[in-house]
Amino acid sequence: MSSSELLPLAVGHMIGLGAIGSCIGIGLMASKYLEASARQPELMDALQGKAFLMVGVLDGAFLIATGIGLWFATASPFK
Repeated sequence: MSSSELLPLAVGHMIGLGAIGSCIGIGLMASKYLEASARQPELMDALQGKAFLMVGVLDGAFLIATGIGLWFATASPFK
């Protein structure tokens, strides 16, 4: 198989695994945030800002991987 035939498979893996990793990371982080908020409710406001920051970082990593994957799919930079 040539590299041009494997490109859609590679792009699919890049986007799919990035989405799975991002979803698992956000789910774990949200569960830990809820657990910490239940243990110490007075820290809820301080933890909320950090939780939203981490959601943005995790989503940003997925969006960057999606952008690179779509760039590879449309521009074929390796030809």
